[in-house]
Amino acid sequence: MDRHSPFSYRCGACGRCCHNQVIALSPAELLALARASGIATGVARARYTERRGSLLRFRTDGGCAALEGVRCSIHPGRPLACRIYPLGLERTPDGDRFIRLEPAQGSAGRYGVEGIVGDYLTDQGVDELLGMAERYRPLIAAMRDKIETLVDFDKIEPREFWRHATAEALRESNFDANRLIDALFDPDGVGAARASIEATIAAHLPILHAMIASATDPAKLAAAAILLAVSLGYSPAEAIRFPTEQQDRLK
Repeated sequence: MDRHSPFSYRCGACGRCCHNQVIALSPAELLALARASGIATGVARARYTERRGSLLRFRTDGGCAALEGVRCSIHPGRPLACRIYPLGLERTPDGDRFIRLEPAQGSAGRYGVEGIVGDYLTDQGVDELLGMAERYRPLIAAMRDKIETLVDFDKIEPREFWRHATAEALRESNFDANRLIDALFDPDGVGAARASIEATIAAHLPILHAMIASATDPAKLAAAAILLAVSLGYSPAEAIRFPTEQQDRLK
C-alpha cells in the first residue's frame, strides 16, 4: 500500500492493540512521549522504555507501560507505530511502504475504504512526528564517516566489526556503557531541554554532532549508528556502508 491506497479505520478504544507489541522508539518519539507526560526524557526513558530508550516497554501482563485500563496515558505523545496502527510502515531506499496489519484479537476497531492512507496519516499527526524523527537520520552518516577515520578496514575485517556492533546495539541487557546512545535518548540529560519539542531537537542535534566529532571509540560509534537506524525504522544496513573497494567483503 502507498499513501494513495484506499483505507480507513475507526478506533473502538478497546485497548486490545496496546498489548504484546514490539514498538521501536526514535529519539524524537521518546521526546514527544516525555513532553506529553510532563516529565524529563531521562525519567520517561526509565519509566516507559527498554533497550536503552529505543523500545516501548510492555508489562508482564502484556499491556503497554503507558496503558491505564483501556486508556493511553500518553496519547498526545504516542509513538509513530501507535499512530499508524493498524498499518505497518516499512522504510526502504525506494520509499515508504504501508502494510495493513491483522486486527488484534477481539478488537473493536472498524476497517474500511472510506478514505486513503495519506488522509489517515494526516489525521493521526504522523507526518509531523515522522519529520522530526528524520532530522536525526543525518547523524548515521556522520557516525559512519567518523568510523572510517578511526578504523583501518584493511586490517580489521568489516563483516566481523559490524556483526559485533549490531549485536551490541540490539542487546537488551549486559550491554556496554555508551555515552552517545545515552545522549541520543535523553536530550534533557545533555542540556538540550527547551520549551518545545522542535526547539529541543534543534538544540539536541548540534550536541550530538559534537560528540560524534570528538569520539575515539569506533565500536561505540557503530553500535550507536545501528541503534539509531533501527529506531528510525530502517534496517541495520542503513549504518553499514563502505567505500566501493570494500563492498565485495560484505557479499
